[in-house]
Amino acid sequence: MIRYALRCRSGHQFEAWFRDSATYDTQAGAGEVLCPSCGTHKVEKAVMAPAIGRGQKERVPVAATATNTAPGVPETVVSGAPQGEMMRAMLAKLREHVEKNCDYVGERFAEEARRIHYGESEERGIYGEASQDEAEALRDEGIEVNSIPWVRRADS
Repeated sequence: MIRYALRCRSGHQFEAWFRDSATYDTQAGAGEVLCPSCGTHKVEKAVMAPAIGRGQKERVPVAATATNTAPGVPETVVSGAPQGEMMRAMLAKLREHVEKNCDYVGERFAEEARRIHYGESEERGIYGEASQDEAEALRDEGIEVNSIPWVRRADS
């Protein structure tokens, strides 16, 4: 994972995590990197000081935002933005996108992710439920899965 300091054309500054620099370039080029303050996709890297290690690896909380097969879903974790309502609104949009573009497979998630990975089922975006152990087993097999903080819909 790589963290970039970003700035939109309105001057809002924020940070975002990406799998690697190529992921940032792809998402930024496709207009998928959005300013959490104003929503514009006119975003560029800001000047950023390198992190200096403290001798121990620090663990920081992060949240992943997409399954590996959901096309067009940004793999971005945003920090440094005003919390609360704005973050909930972004997560609600993500949920709406996933529900619209991916198949819900429920508790069969691990099974169906394997079937897709091994070519036994049609390749498509899926979402559902899996235990931490199931998710880790999928990762051990080389199947990329991520967790999404699932916010309640406004109509529920």
